[in-house]
Amino acid sequence: MFRFANPELLYLLAAVPAAVAIYVFAMFRRRRRLARFGNIETLRQLMPDVSVARNNFKFILFLTALTLAVLAAARPQFGSKLREEKSKGVEMMIAVDVSNSMLAEDFEPSRLERTKYAIDKLFDGLHQERVGVVVFAGEAKVQLPVTSDYRMAKAFAKRISPSLVSEQGTAIGKALSTAMLSFAGDSERSRAIILITDGETHDADALDAARRAAEEGIKIFTIGIGTPEGAPIRIDGDFIRDEKGEMVVSKLNEQMLEQIAATTDAAYVRASKQSIGLGEIVDKINEMEQAELSTLRFEEFNEQFPYLLWIALALLVLEMFILDRKNPLLARFDIFDRK
Repeated sequence: MFRFANPELLYLLAAVPAAVAIYVFAMFRRRRRLARFGNIETLRQLMPDVSVARNNFKFILFLTALTLAVLAAARPQFGSKLREEKSKGVEMMIAVDVSNSMLAEDFEPSRLERTKYAIDKLFDGLHQERVGVVVFAGEAKVQLPVTSDYRMAKAFAKRISPSLVSEQGTAIGKALSTAMLSFAGDSERSRAIILITDGETHDADALDAARRAAEEGIKIFTIGIGTPEGAPIRIDGDFIRDEKGEMVVSKLNEQMLEQIAATTDAAYVRASKQSIGLGEIVDKINEMEQAELSTLRFEEFNEQFPYLLWIALALLVLEMFILDRKNPLLARFDIFDRK
């Protein structure tokens, strides 16, 4: 695997065409100044040791050295090989409800934003676990495949929004089925799903999915976010209304979430305005049997910039030893045409 450790420095390559433009302009001005003294061809005969080719060659050497120096500053690196890492841990899939009801503001700034904040903090505290994210509304999609790269996981979690799923609804059964299919083969029975939703659904498939999970040894921990009294849903500043014109109020449905958790011998937590409950859930997950998980990683990237710097330095030294005029000691070799 190849990469630049400091890719932002590649913008300095813009200095290369700028240097070419300056050099061409300088040569043009030099030619115009010589033209003031007489015919250019006549003047060349009066200056037999001057070589335009030498100047051009020296500039090419300098330009190449400049390009290599910029590439070296960007630190090109090669990953030497893949290494299999073994660790003890639990594999977790986080299923996040992104239906419109999660935009209710009984949790400030909204149920969904509070959930995203809690997930971000959760990733900061993970060590050996592998984690993935499924988002769902009327359908379910894998937002993040199972990974132990928590930095990438945080980046994906920040992008969670209702726009990720085109179909509205709260298909908890589909979400659980998708999460169960997303586990890796080596996690065995050390698998857990964390379901975060307001539970507003009449999805008959949810309990069926929970029973299948129990048969496979997967525990489903549920977090209910919202309040029993509920809150209206506001989208783009306007509250959602039903066919009668009345404001739609989204309420927490705990019964369904409690049944799902109980079916897999797991736990249900109601989120509070102080804590979503992810910390409590993870504490319970850490009590589960931990499997030996394997992860393929690149070994440390090998730095390639020293080679580029040595070549650039050699070119600069060579450029210094090439004179603007023909060297009398090397005259017999006639490397450059004399013009």
